[in-house]
Amino acid sequence: MSKNAVSNRYAVALFELATEKGKLDQLEQELRAFKDVYSQNKNFQQFLKYPKISVAKKKELLKEAFGELSAEALNTLYVIVDRNREEIIIDMIEEFFALANEKRGIAEATIYSVKELSADEEKALSEVFAKRVGKQTLNITNVIDKELIGGIKVQIGNRIFDGSVSNKLKKIQRQLVSAQG
Repeated sequence: MSKNAVSNRYAVALFELATEKGKLDQLEQELRAFKDVYSQNKNFQQFLKYPKISVAKKKELLKEAFGELSAEALNTLYVIVDRNREEIIIDMIEEFFALANEKRGIAEATIYSVKELSADEEKALSEVFAKRVGKQTLNITNVIDKELIGGIKVQIGNRIFDGSVSNKLKKIQRQLVSAQG
């Protein structure tokens, strides 16, 4: 079974449990905090993935470091460790976020701009582009990209809306080259 299929199964199980118990927001916050710590700590990742360390020791470390997690989140991590699937932890968490966003009508968006967007600009862009992709709202990550010259580029999933000045200049250049040919 592929890594994506396995991580998806765990995410769906945890998502269904969270929804059933009314803990979707709580589990999402817990998993975000866990992901931040896990992603930034390479030693912790290596410890969990190291095959010669016993499952009991790995679970003990998880309990010590993340004992404040809900039973649902911690038990999911325990099951992943029991089955020696530590490499899917981040994928499972990302899939959980995607399921939670889908339920709420939210999409993740990356907006590339020359300068940092204000809260009002983000809100306005969220309203416009959420409608275009059939969602209620967008979670926006703003990335500063000076190569755009001006305008913005919006990426939502695998869709890109490019209204940057650099893209418009490239289009004009292609038209001029094709007109000369």
